[in-house]
Amino acid sequence: MKDKKKKWLISIIASVLVLIGSSFVSLIIGPAGMIILPSGNSEETIFFDIRLPRVVLGFGAGGSLSLSGLLLQGIFKNPLMEPYTLGISGGAAFFVALGIMLGLEEMIGITSLPFFGFLGSLFVLFVIYIIASKRFFNKEEVLLSGVMISFISASLIMLFFALAKSEEIHRIIFWMMGTLQEERKELVFLLPIVALSFLFLSYLFSVDLNALQLGEEEASRLGVNVLRTKRTILLISSVLTGMTVSITGIIGFVGLVVPHIMRKLFGPDYRLLFFSSFFFGGAFLNLCDVLSRTIIKPSELPVGVITGIVGGSLFLYLIVRKK
Repeated sequence: MKDKKKKWLISIIASVLVLIGSSFVSLIIGPAGMIILPSGNSEETIFFDIRLPRVVLGFGAGGSLSLSGLLLQGIFKNPLMEPYTLGISGGAAFFVALGIMLGLEEMIGITSLPFFGFLGSLFVLFVIYIIASKRFFNKEEVLLSGVMISFISASLIMLFFALAKSEEIHRIIFWMMGTLQEERKELVFLLPIVALSFLFLSYLFSVDLNALQLGEEEASRLGVNVLRTKRTILLISSVLTGMTVSITGIIGFVGLVVPHIMRKLFGPDYRLLFFSSFFFGGAFLNLCDVLSRTIIKPSELPVGVITGIVGGSLFLYLIVRKK
């Protein structure tokens, strides 16, 4: 018991230190050069109004996507599952693009797009849940169904491009590529608060998820309400993914890369994985954002490009290794 508690503390301390280190690097490094102690109006503006909100949003978005991926991998018992590969991000993106086309943000307010993103992710999760409940579908076919949903969502968004006005097209394209550049400070600080709240809520299901790895029948014998656990976790995942996609756009493979690395470092116990995946997820996305801002400076790459290259490569590696 003492060894388990010690390992839990080590995982928490290590992940927090990595998060602090990555946040510091993200704050001081950028296209405008290195700023350690901002002096003057221009440096203070860059440091506090541009870089600091990106670090906060990167922490919230990276933590949300990592946590969502970990939850989905837990209930489907497949390390290749995550919001992007299951089509959940694509579904949320389609609904948000629809909200932009309808001008909901101007009519209702800034909360309309996160709500639409939640509806999109919830709809896709419902479809995936129905598919997974059919006994003649195996895990690989569920994953393939998610990939197909992503393609369908992308095709429908392309349809919007053909119908939208030029300013709407520019906004949708920029948002689809994934970015941590968000001017609405309310959303920047709202996402980490919501994500942390769901992190503590998810931790309540860590023992249930450990039991589910033994199989649903065995988990039921151990006293786990399997149906309630699955539904609650799917709802948490849909809220996290929908809200993150509506604010940052599509940032893929974070939920695949980070939980995989955490399992290698700390083992399969979900009591160790929740907090470490969340904090490492924020650190990973912030480091990817540093690369996106500096690799071709003074220009900037969308952070989704960096995570796509890293995560896509690992995804192919996992598939080959699994086979």
